[in-house]
This record gives sequence, C-alpha cells and structure tokens, in this order.
Amino acid sequence: MKLPSHDAAAREIPEDHSRRVVLPRRTPKAPLRQVARRLLMALLVLVATVFIVWIDRDQYHDNAGGTVDLLDCFYYATVTLSTTGYGDIVPYGATARLLNILLITPLRVLFLIILVGTTLEVLTERTREQWQLKRWRNALRDHTVIVGFGTKGRSAVQTLCATGLTRDRIVIVDPSPKVIESAVAEGFAGVVGDATRSDVLLRAEIQRARQVVIATQRDDTAVLVSLTARQLNKKANIVAAVREEENAPLLRQSGADAVITSASAAGRLLGLSVHSPSAGAVMEDLIQQGSGLDLVERPVVKAEVGRSVRETDDLIVSVLRGHRLIGYDDPAASPLQSADRLITIVRAATPEEPDAAGKSGGRPARPKFPGGGISPMRRVDE
Repeated sequence: MKLPSHDAAAREIPEDHSRRVVLPRRTPKAPLRQVARRLLMALLVLVATVFIVWIDRDQYHDNAGGTVDLLDCFYYATVTLSTTGYGDIVPYGATARLLNILLITPLRVLFLIILVGTTLEVLTERTREQWQLKRWRNALRDHTVIVGFGTKGRSAVQTLCATGLTRDRIVIVDPSPKVIESAVAEGFAGVVGDATRSDVLLRAEIQRARQVVIATQRDDTAVLVSLTARQLNKKANIVAAVREEENAPLLRQSGADAVITSASAAGRLLGLSVHSPSAGAVMEDLIQQGSGLDLVERPVVKAEVGRSVRETDDLIVSVLRGHRLIGYDDPAASPLQSADRLITIVRAATPEEPDAAGKSGGRPARPKFPGGGISPMRRVDE
C-alpha cells in the first residue's frame, strides 16, 4: 500500500492556515458593519463638537475677520478633533475656553480613540487569543483527539458526547479550515493542519490525550496518523477506521488499539438487515447512543460481586476480566469479580425525569449505576 507524506486535502490548504489552533468563540460581527458603526460614532462626536462651538460662537475669534458662521464651526471642530490646530479660529471668551477644557478636549480624545480603535482592537484581540490559548493548553488533560471531522468523525463525536464527554474535552484535527470553522461553531477546539505531521498533533496536545479517534478519508493517511500518534503518546487508546479489510492488520501494527472496517461493518449490517430486518434495527439501535437501547461498558458494583451473570439487573453480553473478554454463556464468567468490567445492554435514560406533579421538565435524569447516564433494562422474566 502506497503511503504518501500528506493527505490529499492537506496539500490544498495555504501555509498560513496550516497548523493553527482555533478555540471556540462568539461569532464576530461583519467587518463592514463594524466600520460603519465606527464612522457613525465619529460623526456623532463631530456633530456634538460643532453644536458646542455654535451655541457659543460669539466668544470665538476668526483671524480672517468676520463672524464665526456654521461653516466656520465645522472647520474649527474638524481641525480641533484631528489635533491639527491651525490657530486661525480661537476661543477668546472665558466660557468658550472652559467648554474647550471640559467638553471639547474629552471629545477630541474620544475621536482619536475611535480612529485608532481598529488597531487597538486587533492588538487586544491577539493578546486575548494568546492568553486563552495558553490557558487552554495548561488545562487540557486526558482529552480526546478526533482526526478527521467528516461523516465518521462527526458520528464518533456525537456518540462520545452522548456518553457524557463534554465538548471542552474534545479537540478536532482536520486539514480543511472550513471544517474546523464548522467544528468551532459547534463548541469544539480545532487544529487546522495535516495530522500526519507531528507538530500538528502536538498543537492538539496529543502527548497528554487519553484517547485518539482516527477517522480520515484514506487508509494510508490513517496508518501514518496512527504511527505519528503512537510515537508521541505511548499510553493513549487509539481507535481507527479503515475502508478496506486488508489494511486493518497494517493499521494495528502501526499502533492502533482497535480498528473498525467501515465498509465491512456496513456490509455486515446490510446483510443482517436483509436476512432479518428486525435484528438489523436492533443492531442499529445498539450502536446509536442516547436513544432506545445502548451497548455500554461499566464496572461491577459492590452488590454484584460474587453473583453470577444471570443474577444481575442488566442484560450482560460479555465480561472483561483483565485483557480477556468472556462471553455471558461461558462458565468462567461467573461469579463476578470486583475488578471485572461488564458489557451490558441497557435502556437509555430519558432527558428529564418527571417533577413532583408528574409533569416533564423537572430535574435531569441521574445515572442509575456508576459511570453511566442510563437506566438498567430488566429481563422479561423478572
């Protein structure tokens, strides 16, 4: 299998957009709207200055002779606010000078702030972004890195969020700036760049990540990303998706802990749905977290230690004991041990529990057992 150095989509991004971290933020106003707002504020300051000069125009002296009219007021306000100050029109009365000190001087400062506000805003925004980025890096621990935010990546994120993972613990890596903008708009932190490069993954703080999900469009890119991620983080749980079954062993050798073959999995689900549509619907329901039935992994609670698999409240599919996965019908699965983990089928909890009056909209549903937001599903014979 040919292994290119970059993903095809990554070659199309400009250099100034590559390897850039983007944190979630509020949607900024349109540039034209900001400029129009600043111009309107500057015009209001100018009109206010003209009005102040006009009502006290008798105490202003024009060196060219004649009285100070409305045009002279505009002229004086313009050269005063811009700090030009030609000196041909000057206030000579005590009231006019006092108004210049108390009103026109603050208006001059406000006018200058509006003129240089764009530069100040850019500097402030950059400083704020650098501070937020530094704080984000210092606080990011045991997070999840999603490489690729296409159909597979989005589905993986939806499942992770349904199981209780918060959005601030997820970092999206994708070579497309538009895709990262979409992820940021949804509340995720994003890194623009080619994930086969170590510096891009380091910007996602992969060295401190707990798990990595590789959902790239190409199998060769997934292999390179897995190799790079495993080199940077020896302990992270790496899960990758490939299209072709023949590439799965290569991906495992590159460092992936679990490999999902998307084409084969979809084909098996199609075959099951053709043979038994109801069984296919149940399988689809099991892999879709948050609704209907959920397939979850949870620890053994204290009350279940020493019991058999069939004596628990949940429908146990398998028992994970150490690194061995034991089926529910295996005699070795019972009795349950305190260090075991159970793969169970449960019914997803409703978003809200009824309040005291029996109406919905009360407090959120609480988890029914440790580590999950789902309620156990009892057997029919119980």
